[in-house]
Amino acid sequence: MQNIPSVDLRDFLSNDPERKQKFVNEIGAAFEDIGFVALKGHFLDQNLVEELYSEIRNFFQLPLETKQKYEDLTIGGQRGYISFGKEHAKGRKEGDLKEFWHFGQYVDDSSKYASEYPKNIEVEELPRFNVAGKEAYQMLEKTGIYVLRALALRLGLDEFYFDKYAEEGNSILRPIHYPPITSEPANAIRAAAHGDINLITLLMGAQGKGLQVQNHDGEWIDAIAQPDELVINVGDMLSRHTNNKLKSTIHQVVNPPRELWGTSRYSIPFFMHPVSDMKLNCLENCIDAEHPKQFEDITAGDFLYERLVELGLIKK
Repeated sequence: MQNIPSVDLRDFLSNDPERKQKFVNEIGAAFEDIGFVALKGHFLDQNLVEELYSEIRNFFQLPLETKQKYEDLTIGGQRGYISFGKEHAKGRKEGDLKEFWHFGQYVDDSSKYASEYPKNIEVEELPRFNVAGKEAYQMLEKTGIYVLRALALRLGLDEFYFDKYAEEGNSILRPIHYPPITSEPANAIRAAAHGDINLITLLMGAQGKGLQVQNHDGEWIDAIAQPDELVINVGDMLSRHTNNKLKSTIHQVVNPPRELWGTSRYSIPFFMHPVSDMKLNCLENCIDAEHPKQFEDITAGDFLYERLVELGLIKK
């Protein structure tokens, strides 16, 4: 039983205005309610998904000293390897039980953002690792842009409103490894309850239990997708920009039952960020007498910096 609504991007991509509007209505209603959907009909090819999972398993199985060659603490974890326990949820001291990698945006040297984005880090030991990562990054970004177009229509904006912010955005593809649990965790879980920072998150590989979403009653429900679906949720930036019309839902990755402690879990979220100079000011058409403005004006870059400090990835 799927606890989050399922939508099909092929409805939006069709030349049928009714199907397109159906998608806008469905994803809009879901994001105004629970803040999560499962999405079929995206641009990720199953062969690419399988290759990237194979490559990330190969990477995380490398010796720790090899992986640490690719860890650059001077850039706040924006690219390359981030070792086990380095990141914690906002407001928590305990590090999450995970290690991960970051692929970032690919821009031409002529881009105004070329000097802002660190270069992606190449893994010498695995020639296909970066190739598969870049292709997956670009297909998830393409999918995300169409989702944002649907949301723009739902918000009464021009369909292409988000394009200029997202197409060279500071997005991150994060392959995550949750290693086997070898001893009783001291008040730590694989990923503590949190909201995402960005506009939207597109998650590859949410099959099976582990990811949980908190509903309006404060209950945790399992977010389970079919093998051909991505799980997509609203991030804090989009919630802020829409004056909380679109909901950034608290979610977590819980530890498995004790009998499965000896197994690894892998997942690959794509955090879709806008360009740093996007203003996240509350949209005028999301403010009225019943919904007064809830958030101070801020740019995406300043908001991201604040949150990276809170997560422990940047030391002030």
